[in-house]
Amino acid sequence: MTNKPLHPWVLVALLWGAALLNYLDRQVVFSVFPLLQRDLGATSFQQGLIGTVFLVCYGLVSPFGGYTADRIGRVRVILGSLILWSIGTWATGHVASITQMLCARALIGASEAFYLPAALALIADRHGPRTRSLATGIHQSGLYAGLAIGGAWGGWMGDTVGWRPAFNILGLAGIAYFAVLLVLFRWQPDRTGSTGFAGSVMPILRTGSFYLILTGSVSFSLANWLINTWLPTFLYERFHLTLGGAGFSATFYLQAASYAGVVIGGTVADRWTRTNPRARLYTQVIGLAFGAPFLAWVSVAGSLPVTLMALAVFGLGRGAYDSNAMPVLREVTGDSRSATAYGLLNMAGTIAGGAEVAAAGYLKQHIGLGGAFQFAAGALLVGSMVLLSVRTRSTKVETL
Repeated sequence: MTNKPLHPWVLVALLWGAALLNYLDRQVVFSVFPLLQRDLGATSFQQGLIGTVFLVCYGLVSPFGGYTADRIGRVRVILGSLILWSIGTWATGHVASITQMLCARALIGASEAFYLPAALALIADRHGPRTRSLATGIHQSGLYAGLAIGGAWGGWMGDTVGWRPAFNILGLAGIAYFAVLLVLFRWQPDRTGSTGFAGSVMPILRTGSFYLILTGSVSFSLANWLINTWLPTFLYERFHLTLGGAGFSATFYLQAASYAGVVIGGTVADRWTRTNPRARLYTQVIGLAFGAPFLAWVSVAGSLPVTLMALAVFGLGRGAYDSNAMPVLREVTGDSRSATAYGLLNMAGTIAGGAEVAAAGYLKQHIGLGGAFQFAAGALLVGSMVLLSVRTRSTKVETL
């Protein structure tokens, strides 16, 4: 093997596989909630806690995960995160109580917190402004694929052979993929820094526009995690589907539309930014404002086809926002602290999302999930308006 870095698009393709596993491992559990209720005696509130514990641990560790990527290198952090969350996923298939399940989810959440800031920062390092949003978006489509496959496959596994084998298979697949990336990433150029944690965080916190981006990110996370956690159960109960049917309907159409959204949003933003330096930001604003009313429609739609159509339109807007998340953040905070800044966004968004997931589990027992979907839609509209005030740096188009 020669000391030659991977082509930037090959890098994206390999990280797409890691992103797929990342979200597969976290999503499968939400498609088997009825089985956990039967096998582990989990109440609706405890089922909500499965999502909450993951998100709180993920959020609290995220700033440190991002800083670690800026400090010791993106590649090392990606590999370490992958092997740890894969071990945690395998262990999930062997839990004997809801307490052990919560501990396993805490481990997965803490280890996965290192991956996304490092991966997005590495992609932004290797792609210039001509392709940065599209490259980011394609990577994010791996997350959507993980959600879609996790929902459908997890439900199918639950219906056929039970929920435990799903986690065993995914854990072993992640360990195998770690071995592949360990070889292929050996010669990747990497960014490292020498600034301490406070020295990395304080300049970000002194940037006014960062808080506006933070508000938009929290609004996005509220909607995202509510849908990811409770939509399979919502469809299962409302339209009397099988677990497999609910998992598929809750993920496939939404994630397919989100994939279209990241490709369209990334391509449009990359081209538009050649004439308007705020193009990536405007693409995010349009995505949130466009998707919000359709998310609210999910709570009142009277038929499954109409519900799935509303979810698909919401997915288009979500993809347009997501493909520009790291590029916009990089324009505000700079490249050397971009992973740390993304970790801070993850912390705020996932802790807020985790609280909402638990609250939705409580409300489900009293008034249903519709009110939670409407609240999240309103948060998206607020987030889109706040983002309009963000000030970004004007950047020249680079040639790779």
